[in-house]
Amino acid sequence: MFEIKDLDETRQPLLDHLIELRTRVIRSLLALAVGFAVCFYFADEILGFLVWPLERAFPEGQGQLIFTQLPEVFFVELKVALFGGFLVSFPVIANQLWAFIAPGLYAREKKAFLPFLLATPVLFLSGAALAYFVVMPTAFTFFLGYGGMAGDLKLQALPTAGDYLNLVMQFILAFGITFLLPVLLLLLHRAGIITRAQMAGARRYVIVGIFALSAVVTPPDPGSQVILALPLLLLFEASLLMMRFQEKAVEAERAAQQSAEEAEGQAAE
Repeated sequence: MFEIKDLDETRQPLLDHLIELRTRVIRSLLALAVGFAVCFYFADEILGFLVWPLERAFPEGQGQLIFTQLPEVFFVELKVALFGGFLVSFPVIANQLWAFIAPGLYAREKKAFLPFLLATPVLFLSGAALAYFVVMPTAFTFFLGYGGMAGDLKLQALPTAGDYLNLVMQFILAFGITFLLPVLLLLLHRAGIITRAQMAGARRYVIVGIFALSAVVTPPDPGSQVILALPLLLLFEASLLMMRFQEKAVEAERAAQQSAEEAEGQAAE
């Protein structure tokens, strides 16, 4: 049976902790380097995967990416490899982070923190998938709709590879990171910094803040902002629901602990 052990009783000097931290960092960097090397080898395939939303937005057979500087595509592939390498190596990096901090936590603290660590990649990938499959094709179709004629001149979209990759990374990171809203709220709630009643009372301000955040992190088209804001509102409401269950669990734990202390006191008498 899987068992979460309590706080380690060993006492290590500060130097030992620093050595362990260095080891964890080196392992994380090695994992990132391996992920980078693998993704750089497949950079063309990954870039082909990333340009799919743009291909879908263009009329069939008319889409193209250009580069205006000779080393531009090379640096694009480096960015693609680094971005993909981080995503591939994230489980190893998260494991090293957990292995470093877990010995300093009590069993109940590990049980409280571990679900957030597991939920982080799931929520990030969910946001990234929404951006890739829904938002980017919709936004790119909207942008390309401004092509046509201006007087006797033809307006034609000729996106560069570097600009397009920056836009794609902006979409993926914006949606992936903002989808971590429940993790942040539940961690703050677990730490006692906020309460469910406070967040429920501030709902109208949260709604305004979510739409403002959506306007900042997405390109300036209403469709992308609404598509990001609506899931965030649902995640906020889901966070309030999970806060209720979390409060009930904490109350039950406190009641059980109090009962145990009273039983011990009566036994001592």
